[in-house]
Amino acid sequence: MQYRIILNYTFSAALLFFFWMIFGAGRPATNDEYRGSDALRVVFYNVENLFDPFNDSLINDLDFTPGGIRAWTYRRFVKKCQDLGKVLVAAGGWEAPEIIGLCEVENHFVLRKLLEHSALGRLNYRIVHYDSPDPRGIDVALMYRPEKFTMLHSEPIAVVFPGENMRGTRDILYVKGIALDADTLHMFVNHWPSRFGGYMATKPLREFAGALLRSRVDSILIYDPQAKILIMGDLNDPPDEYSVEHSLGARLDSANLRPGELYNLMSNLFRDPTRGTQKFQENWSTIDHLIVSKSLLKGQRGLKIHPRGAVIFDAEFLLEDDPIHTGKRLNRTYIGMQYHGGYSDHLPVKLDILKNDP
Repeated sequence: MQYRIILNYTFSAALLFFFWMIFGAGRPATNDEYRGSDALRVVFYNVENLFDPFNDSLINDLDFTPGGIRAWTYRRFVKKCQDLGKVLVAAGGWEAPEIIGLCEVENHFVLRKLLEHSALGRLNYRIVHYDSPDPRGIDVALMYRPEKFTMLHSEPIAVVFPGENMRGTRDILYVKGIALDADTLHMFVNHWPSRFGGYMATKPLREFAGALLRSRVDSILIYDPQAKILIMGDLNDPPDEYSVEHSLGARLDSANLRPGELYNLMSNLFRDPTRGTQKFQENWSTIDHLIVSKSLLKGQRGLKIHPRGAVIFDAEFLLEDDPIHTGKRLNRTYIGMQYHGGYSDHLPVKLDILKNDP
């Protein structure tokens, strides 16, 4: 019975992807193929306020309740779960993604419902989530398929800014496990402080988050200079911002990487002004990142990144004509306070990791 379910889902996912390629692609897509046992796909997605419709007295979530300013109902919540599931299945290609990093999720309940109300729930995803102290209650999380990833350890990394007694932002999620029965993979899921309140006022917060993450990366590399490290997340800064390029140390050039250095896979994507992972007015920006250690980028054994690198999943159904500014805009759940019924204010990013036998 279990194999029948998996086969039925694989066929359904393939059929969905086939129709998407014919009728909805429009823009360049990943050269997808059946990954089998020697590859896995990682997708990161800022899902834009995946809240349940229930008031939690411990966080500021009143806007996302039936009586709140956004009139967020259980029906709208279920629709969003269904829609996000469609996005993630499509981003997976011929198979659903083996690892999914998420941000802007309210709690463990919404993650369970995301699986329950979408085709993802048929593939036995495991959830890794910790409640963080963000005032709005939004967290980061990771979901994985145990057939290709075996988790060994997970923990939240508290981001405590200097001089503050209480935390007030999202934790960084650290997950360690065995990928493809080949090697240990260290993953960090991030959602750094936003620019709300002004760029200059919030810039030091992102630089602090970058330096903190770098310290955790270094603590791994001290013991294993060849560690396979993958950093994903909405960093609220582009790749050439100081917080990313210097505080974190994610280089923009993969040539002459030294052991222990990080490379930002978005380096070849963010300079195109007509594309990105988020759009504000007429300006596209790439603030969602996939960053890897040298040993994962150019692994001689165990694991390595597919040569195509990172891909921004900008399928046509995630975009719509921009009636105010030029080109396309994101098909969002809300435009301002008005319910629009779309997907998210970010585009997903993805990469493939290959088993690399010596």
